[in-house]
Amino acid sequence: MHYIVFDLEFNQDLPSLCLPDEAVTQCPFEIIQIGAIKLDLAFHTVATFDRYIKPTIYRQISTFVTDLTGIRTERLSLEAPFPQVFNDYIDFIGDTDTVFCVWGTSDMKELYRNSSFHKLEKKRIPDMFINIQPYVSAHLNISNNKLLSLEAAIKELGVLTPYPFHNAFYDAFYTAEIFKKIKSPLVQPKRYIPDSTPSRPRQPKKIIDFEKLLQQFEKMYQRELSEEEKSMITLAYKMGKTNQFVQYDSEPKPPS
Repeated sequence: MHYIVFDLEFNQDLPSLCLPDEAVTQCPFEIIQIGAIKLDLAFHTVATFDRYIKPTIYRQISTFVTDLTGIRTERLSLEAPFPQVFNDYIDFIGDTDTVFCVWGTSDMKELYRNSSFHKLEKKRIPDMFINIQPYVSAHLNISNNKLLSLEAAIKELGVLTPYPFHNAFYDAFYTAEIFKKIKSPLVQPKRYIPDSTPSRPRQPKKIIDFEKLLQQFEKMYQRELSEEEKSMITLAYKMGKTNQFVQYDSEPKPPS
């Protein structure tokens, strides 16, 4: 059996959408990088995977994503499209029993969603996974309601940081290093069911009125926003909702 510790980088740039609007609903975040570390049962690295992907949903990489990851549109122009990289990734995973390891569940969701959008065979994707993030909170005796960012967890666990964050391969490397530090019989895989129906009654879906949100920004800055600025604000809000940048102070506060 192998563990595949992986991470993804996404892009969304609505002004450069080159497909019908329905594409945004089906696949709002387009994968532009896959990074993975393959570990054996002794937690030794046996193989690595690091591939960039040529966008086919959005023509441009948003300024927000470029500032965060350093990935530019020009960098991806000569890369293979998602279906080819996906097939190479599946080949990298191999035929042995595999457990995915991720930092948060958003990468699992987007891998399935992108493969579905491109009509690829989802059955080839391993469905057993470990979400490392909440186990770190347990390891550090932090409430499960307080999930650390990857960078904060690295700092708390004393892992060396020779590489920058927000790069899929380097973030996969850091997640693997964290996994090695917190491994225990309590860390167990679960089955990922992408199309499952929640067992509890669903609450009414909250829908953000982005038009009013952008109008508020224009009111604050007393000017009309450019299309690029509107796209950046919308993307920043949506990426913030994934909780991947949430950071909590693990030290208890003295009573006031």
